Amino acid sequence: MLRNSLVDPEKIILPPSHIKLGLKKQFVNALDGEEYCFNYLSNKFPALSQAKVKAGIFARPQIRALTKDKMFEESMAPAEKEASICFEEVIVKFFAHKYEEGVNNMLEEYKVLGCKMSLKLHFLLSHLDQFPENLGTVSEEQGEQFRPDIREMEGRYQGRWSVSMMADYCWILKRDECDTTHKRKSGRKNFKARDKRYFD
Repeated sequence: MLRNSLVDPEKIILPPSHIKLGLKKQFVNALDGEEYCFNYLSNKFPALSQAKVKAGIFARPQIRALTKDKMFEESMAPAEKEASICFEEVIVKFFAHKYEEGVNNMLEEYKVLGCKMSLKLHFLLSHLDQFPENLGTVSEEQGEQFRPDIREMEGRYQGRWSVSMMADYCWILKRDECDTTHKRKSGRKNFKARDKRYFD
């Protein structure tokens, strides 16, 4: 990283499930829209629109179904297959405390495939040494708390994605620490209550 972080990196939590969703999205975005592999995805999930498949918008159950699907693997070109295998290894090794080598291999294969660097991919790359050693024992509770917080952020930013949204989320985590003392007391209200107070 070029600058020191405002928040201690050990206190920034981006749930592993959201990192997985971001990685799969980058993989699908790198697929050629005319190839058999992409067409297989469209046929596998007929409820998803063509635009959602092209954007790589999948839920966790769909990603699980794809990792178990041998036909999907057979429909890939060699470079795509290597990237997919590395992605699956990261899913397994990330929770088995042997993540560093798997993540580095996956990033190399994603680079060969031509995947773009996303915020989640950048987070994974730059904070690789900050993940706790006991990551496999961390529960999904943090993921459950992440969703409502991010939904609140998205409401504040009116559905538009911005890099500062993630910074605001990190500040919320920083402010939620119990052992910090501040000179001023803040009335802990959500954004909706604040907007109602000022704009009504």
